Amino acid sequence: MKLESVYQEVVRRNPGEREFHQAVFEVLHSLDPVVERHPELIEGALIERLCEPERQIIFRVPWQDDAGRVRVNRGFRVEFNGALGPYKGGLRFHPSVYLGTIKFLGFEQTFKNSLTGLNIGGAKGGADFDPKGKSEGEVMRFCQSFMIELYRHLGEHTDVPAGDIGVGSREIGYMFGQYRRITNRHEAGVITGKAPGLGGALVRKESTGYGCVYFLEEMLHHRGDSVEGKSCVVSGSGNVSIYAMEKLKELGAKVIACSDSGGVLYDRSGIDPETVKQIKEVSRGSLSDYVQEHKGAGYEAGATIWEIPCEVAMPCATQNELGERAAKSLVRNGCVAVVEGANMPCTPEAVRVLQSSGVAFGPAKAANAGGVAVSGLEMQQNAGRERWSFEFTEGRLQEIMQGIHETCLRTAEEYGSPGDYLKGANIAGFLRVAKSMLAQGVI
Repeated sequence: MKLESVYQEVVRRNPGEREFHQAVFEVLHSLDPVVERHPELIEGALIERLCEPERQIIFRVPWQDDAGRVRVNRGFRVEFNGALGPYKGGLRFHPSVYLGTIKFLGFEQTFKNSLTGLNIGGAKGGADFDPKGKSEGEVMRFCQSFMIELYRHLGEHTDVPAGDIGVGSREIGYMFGQYRRITNRHEAGVITGKAPGLGGALVRKESTGYGCVYFLEEMLHHRGDSVEGKSCVVSGSGNVSIYAMEKLKELGAKVIACSDSGGVLYDRSGIDPETVKQIKEVSRGSLSDYVQEHKGAGYEAGATIWEIPCEVAMPCATQNELGERAAKSLVRNGCVAVVEGANMPCTPEAVRVLQSSGVAFGPAKAANAGGVAVSGLEMQQNAGRERWSFEFTEGRLQEIMQGIHETCLRTAEEYGSPGDYLKGANIAGFLRVAKSMLAQGVI
């Protein structure tokens, strides 16, 4: 790797942040042909600047639980790169969140946002707060306290956060309300992922899952194949997973397995996304409840979803969930395509196994860009005080995902790796950001 010294310096300057190291290595490893063709990109420490966040914000979030006890969490916002436009990226509430998580996500977001073709920079944020098991009042008080610090860093032309794991339209609504209260401005475009009644885009909840399937559809079409009739497994049971399953079913595929933190749900006749939606979005229960309504289904606690034979696998739960052993199992069982719905869910070893075996591999920064794409469309609607229909917004989403697929494919071919979506995504995302940075001088 020609940029090995840059990578080693990133590791030295950011000790213990394994996910961030992994994300940086993956991008830098793809850039050898770019450096050969564009040596000017290694001048002026451009790549070193790109690997260093423009701003890292860490703050205390004190809040009071229902028993009157004061609790303290830690909040983060990493504004990674604003060369293309205002910072844009989600907020994640989960106990595993720490600075390294947010930096890795912000780094990935920079290139993902670049691939959409929209004028938005990359950022990420969140807190080590777990909304699970908390009352409505506790979640509201936490969100309000979180926004008391975060608001000073936001603005529709500065930084526009959205939701992520643990942050849905409920949490976004509480934060937006607090922002409006503090600033005395109804600045709808300052945060996305809002409920439609607050100016949120229709299709936002569905966008990442739908977008993944649209990317899968393009990958298979390029190979002379189609989604229809494919047997699929989808890890996770959150927004991305649920709406990926919904779109897969709509296109004629059969989802035979999905999962949650407790285990794996298997239904040979095809999982019903509406039942999963009811369990997870309304009842907030376990997938094990599914078998009460669908007697032919089974739920196995602690099981591994990647052992189930399938033609399409979509890891949509969390980072590094699909390792080398799981990838070999998928290949052995006849999998033809893997599309990342979560951020960096496949380990580097797994990616090597899949690509060397001829499996079509859709990397997260390309395949799951549907969420931020519709967030960008929400910003457009808010700026124009407009309201777009579900069908119109979904059509725009599909066009963007088709464009991302074409960009990745064309770039991979141009730089000597035909069919390699990972290199295509990394190089195309990098070039757009890098050219913008060069045009703005040393900043």
